[in-house]
Amino acid sequence: MKSTTISIIIAVIIIGSSIFFFNGSNDAVGSVDGALANNVTLVDGKQIVLIRAKGGYQPRKSEAKAGLPTVLRFDTSGTFDCSASVRLPSLGISKALPQTGETDIDIGIAKSGKLHGTCGMGMYPFEIQFN
Repeated sequence: MKSTTISIIIAVIIIGSSIFFFNGSNDAVGSVDGALANNVTLVDGKQIVLIRAKGGYQPRKSEAKAGLPTVLRFDTSGTFDCSASVRLPSLGISKALPQTGETDIDIGIAKSGKLHGTCGMGMYPFEIQFN
């Protein structure tokens, strides 16, 4: 009985720590030297917003510059869930992603405001704030 209780407590601590670590650390994105944000880079006049797709999208919130040509780059690595299908309703974009690899979606010159995206089922949201 005691070993079962201890095992349950340890499992809860491990799962709780994992949820906090993986979700809490990626909600807010700040500026980093040499890049517009920690997942946004400027290459040959285009900004590239890198989003990892597996069990949702990371980071869930990004910040990028408005008025620049923008590419959303989705990185998948053994992605078998619904985040392998991305939707950008305001742009009329729906795209299936490969299970592993990188997929670029050119969204043109980004306008000021928020761009909302989701998985194919609408379960996993993400957003990009263009300033």
